[in-house]
Amino acid sequence: YLKISKLALAFAIIHSKPPGKSCKEYTEHLAKTVSKQDFAWKLKVEVLEAEVLRLRQELLLNKICPRFCLENDASAETLLDQGCVNPMSYSSQLEDSGCDVSNDYAFDSLGIASDVYQSEHNVDPSKHWLERVLPLNLRCTSKEEYLRAPVQFLQHLLQIKKLSEGGVLQADFTELENDSFTLCNSVSQLLDGLTVFYNSSKFPVSNFLTEAVCVLSRLMTDTKLSNHVLKKCFKKLEEFKKNLIQIILRNSSVNRFQALHAVSHTLVLLGRNNILRNSLISLLLSEVRQFAEQLQQAHQIQAMYDVTQYENIFPLCMILEQLLQNETEESNISRSDYDGEEKVKFVKNLDQIILHLSDEFPLFSLYLWRVSVLLNSAQMQ
Repeated sequence: YLKISKLALAFAIIHSKPPGKSCKEYTEHLAKTVSKQDFAWKLKVEVLEAEVLRLRQELLLNKICPRFCLENDASAETLLDQGCVNPMSYSSQLEDSGCDVSNDYAFDSLGIASDVYQSEHNVDPSKHWLERVLPLNLRCTSKEEYLRAPVQFLQHLLQIKKLSEGGVLQADFTELENDSFTLCNSVSQLLDGLTVFYNSSKFPVSNFLTEAVCVLSRLMTDTKLSNHVLKKCFKKLEEFKKNLIQIILRNSSVNRFQALHAVSHTLVLLGRNNILRNSLISLLLSEVRQFAEQLQQAHQIQAMYDVTQYENIFPLCMILEQLLQNETEESNISRSDYDGEEKVKFVKNLDQIILHLSDEFPLFSLYLWRVSVLLNSAQMQ
């Protein structure tokens, strides 16, 4: 049947071929026409799927908190109905020098606790969060809009929770259990969008990307909402962390250090969640250990090593050090996840590796030693 169909198609092409064109040229023309039609259908399907997700998001938000259910502030209903300006009041513009980071995007060490995150805890939630309610405008028309949809949905979710805790709104978050699909898809879409943005490494970084990272951080540090996310999206989050680590290791562009800084910042923010922190520490221990062993082998036989990867390993060491410091300070957090196999592998022969590498690679050896000290201090606590 397949042979007959191909033969019939060949005869049809030959008979319908316009004068002045060969059969090959006409066939290629028909193939391009068909592929364009397929691509158009795929785009239509994607638009419809995005619209379905948008409607599910809106329906879920209305189930959690009907907009007319406002108790303490009459103006709150007006703000919820009419919406207000997108709260991207802070700048994340980075100087495109490869070295310097502007004050608007300044972080402590790897970006911990920037002003925008600290400000969340210094104001009256019944007023500040009410002022930041966004209009639910989730239609996707571009690549940035594709990321904007889950950001705005999750932002609404976080703000409704803050308002409900402040007594301004009544909200029923048990609806998240009944419609975990919408929450899971929204988080997955956010993680995929961030991965695409970080892979592109375009600077200066837009305010919107900073807002997306802010939303992800707030989502993962909110105890109740993060529990819902971890139930359904733990594998996706693990994949996201692995992707970010590989983006750091494989980035070979000349002007890459601000990009590595931004990705490192996101990884440290994810490490604020205790469950994600433990698994992230395990991943980082594994990557740093493997590179140290490879570098030692190359040094012993006087072979060439990847200088770019050597430069890129330092952000991972800095992230690891920051997370271990947080673990040491929070003595009530369980460390069983990385006190096992990965820690044993990392500590094994570490003194010998440091001894062999200390003369030619003193900075990397110092980082290895600092990590080992933090691991030992955590164990003693």
